[in-house]
Amino acid sequence: MNPQLFLMVIPFLLAVVIHEVSHGYVAYKLGDNTAKFMGRLTLNPIAHIDIFGTVILPAILLLAHSPILFGWAKPVPVNFFNLRNPKRDSAYVALAGPASNIIMAVGFAIIYHIFTFISIPYIQQPMLLTCIYGVQLNLIFAFFNLIPILPLDGGRILAAFMPPKMAYSFSKIEPYGMYIVIALIFLGVFNVIYYLLVMPLTNLLL
Repeated sequence: MNPQLFLMVIPFLLAVVIHEVSHGYVAYKLGDNTAKFMGRLTLNPIAHIDIFGTVILPAILLLAHSPILFGWAKPVPVNFFNLRNPKRDSAYVALAGPASNIIMAVGFAIIYHIFTFISIPYIQQPMLLTCIYGVQLNLIFAFFNLIPILPLDGGRILAAFMPPKMAYSFSKIEPYGMYIVIALIFLGVFNVIYYLLVMPLTNLLL
C-alpha cells in the first residue's frame, strides 16, 4: 500500500467535518439550534462519523490504491422550519458546506506556498503532498455537493429558488436522490468534475 495515501486522511477528515459543521453553524446563526442542541457544532470527528461514509468507504479506497479519497460525514440535523426565512435561509445553509470546502482549498494552497520556501528535512515533502491532497479533496467535495440533485447541497440551493409548487414536486425525488448520485458516480461524474474543474483550479491555486 502506498504510504502517501495516508497523507490524505487529515485533509479528508477536515473536509467532511468542517463541511457539516458549517451547515449547522449557519443554521444556528439563522435561527435553528438543532445541531447545537445535539452536540454537532464541534470539530471532534467522533461526533460526525458515519460508519460507512467516513470509515468503511475511505478504507476500501485506500486498500484499493485509489488515487483519491471520497466519503461523507453524518449529516448535521437542520430543522428548516426554525429558520427565520426558511426558503431563503435554506439556500444559505446548503451553500455553507461547499463554501467551507472552497475556503479550505484556498487555505491549503496558501500553506503549500509557505512550505515551498521552508526546507525542513522529513517535513517539507509530506506537508506539500498533504496540501495538494487538501486542495483537491476540498474542491471535489465542493463541486460534487453542488450537483443540483437532492439531497446534495446543490439540490437544496436549486429548490430554494423554485416556485413553491415546483419545489414541492422537486422534493419528491429526494428519497431516490442517492441512487441517482451513485449512478452518476458509475457513469463517470467524478472524472468530469476532476478533469474539468478540480485539476484546472488546483493548477491555478498551486
